[in-house]
Amino acid sequence: MLVDVHAHIYKEYFNEDINEIIEKAKKNNVVSIINAGINHETNKEVIELSKKFSILKSSLGLYPLEGIKLEEDQINETINFIEKNRNKIIAIGEVGLDYHYVKNKNKEQKDIFQKIINIAEKLDLPIVVHSRGAESDCVEMLESSKIKKIIMHSFSGNMKLIKRIGDNGWTFSIPTNVVYSTQFQNIVDKTSISKILTETDSPYLSPKKNERNEPSNIIYSIKKISDIKKLEKEEIEKLIFLNFQKIFIK
Repeated sequence: MLVDVHAHIYKEYFNEDINEIIEKAKKNNVVSIINAGINHETNKEVIELSKKFSILKSSLGLYPLEGIKLEEDQINETINFIEKNRNKIIAIGEVGLDYHYVKNKNKEQKDIFQKIINIAEKLDLPIVVHSRGAESDCVEMLESSKIKKIIMHSFSGNMKLIKRIGDNGWTFSIPTNVVYSTQFQNIVDKTSISKILTETDSPYLSPKKNERNEPSNIIYSIKKISDIKKLEKEEIEKLIFLNFQKIFIK
């Protein structure tokens, strides 16, 4: 049983063939896809889609580059929506910091992220974290929190931070471009299999360059992780599914 713990299955990307994409995932033995919102509109959409497709589970968030576009009342509206829908979701995300594209609003991003950390603590939900170009700040803020289940999504930090995250007992969500990315291959190599999950970040980070990604491509991650860990694919599938259950299923 395969899991995709971070995808963006929105009509914007999959409107014409969403049914086909879901069926293809099922045929490839994907049993659960965590569909991550990035703003108020997509948060509402992922909840609606989860009503139509039982394989889709909802994760509500506020992507850092979306958050800095908003006024404070709009940010609070998004956070209130997350809290209101606590019983319909299994995680908070995609959230975090991004200094790669925005280099002059670090404080604003951190203030928003802190609000989201606070609600994750209050709701006692796993948090799925984006940290591009801001890995150290993200780690420091999360270390100051009381959140127990932290998933570092597509982590691009250095080996020192990778070790620190491992020592903290957090989990890495490995995207499907692990098939060619030495960064993610190194994380798999240095991290216990008990702290690894699989994701696609669909429609991004495809194992096939310049193609739209989709949940069925998790099969390529499993093969690469099994090669790195020198374990049978069936064993990798079983262990990652157990990790998924421990973090997201109560």
